[in-house]
Amino acid sequence: MPSVEYYGGFFMEKQDYDEIEQLIGYEFDNRLLLQQAFTRKSYTNETHDGDNNEVLEFIGDKVLDLIVVKALSEYHGEVNNRDEFACDLNEGKLTELKKRLVESKMLAYRIDELGFARHLIMGKGDKKNNAQDDMHVKEDLFEAILGAVAIDSDWDMTAMQDAVEFMLDLDYYLENGFDGGDNYVALVQQWCQKENGELPQYSFQDTDEYKVNRMLRPYTIMGQRDTIENEESEGAITCKIYIDDGNPFVGFGYSKSEARMAAAEKAYQYLDEEGMLFTMADEIGEPTLENAISQLQELAQKGYYSLPVYDFEEKHDRQGNPYWRCECSVKEYQYSYWTEKGTKKEAKRKAAYDMLMSILNADGDDNDWDDGEDDE
Repeated sequence: MPSVEYYGGFFMEKQDYDEIEQLIGYEFDNRLLLQQAFTRKSYTNETHDGDNNEVLEFIGDKVLDLIVVKALSEYHGEVNNRDEFACDLNEGKLTELKKRLVESKMLAYRIDELGFARHLIMGKGDKKNNAQDDMHVKEDLFEAILGAVAIDSDWDMTAMQDAVEFMLDLDYYLENGFDGGDNYVALVQQWCQKENGELPQYSFQDTDEYKVNRMLRPYTIMGQRDTIENEESEGAITCKIYIDDGNPFVGFGYSKSEARMAAAEKAYQYLDEEGMLFTMADEIGEPTLENAISQLQELAQKGYYSLPVYDFEEKHDRQGNPYWRCECSVKEYQYSYWTEKGTKKEAKRKAAYDMLMSILNADGDDNDWDDGEDDE
């Protein structure tokens, strides 16, 4: 039977707390605050049991603004030799970047990536309306968690900064922008969840301490691969990431977030070199005409390519009967696919299927699947 902690009439599995704390880079002294961050007003209104997350959300909103402005100023500026603060971006550009980092769409996207909305504690009305899918509800949750970290840590700047960097993946967006390269932390987490059913484990320590321990007591498990380190050993913080029972992958950085990204990159490179990465076909199973729209969407949401675009045109045959033309395209692929069917839904489904099959073939999958025509 799973270990659970019982708070105010609500059960939460201990492993849920552990997983959330891993993903936000902070361990709570008072887990009641973490639970409160997930508690909607609709629940406390119905049960009159405990407090909700509204005030924590207010606090977290201010924490988020502070840490993001601090990160932007440190990344793009410095005090020069005249003891003046110089920045390579003007106020307008900084404002634009800050807005994109803290806007509702971004915070909701990150909550989806972290998988936190499923833990929301809601009243019957929220459940009936699927409030967990609402963008602003996810935004509120993101901010409430930061508010809980601020209160639990007694406003410790390092704790708040770590939480923002982990939850927002701040270092990744500072380095790569909003249309940047691979997010290795997310990719490795996805691999571990699919392969092991759980997240990778992270541990952090000072780099000097790590190097001393490495010389005195090498991190080696006999019969396993060697511990793999990032070649760039700069940074005061060391992160070890464990993706299985073997030796860890090690990265270094000037923040926990940066060190974690470096370690995840080494893990991902190892999985790639060993041929252990999942293909797109592994992600969705056998492609089918019936499920093609959702399967194409699922791969886009997992970061393999941009969201598919559908263009529709209503047409008529010589007898005046209507039919639909649908064209499906994906930005990263040269060819689009179109079809004409009697209904809009049928046209979209077949265009999505043809696009999906083309993508899977381009990915190198050699399965001999049916072309779907017999399913019409």
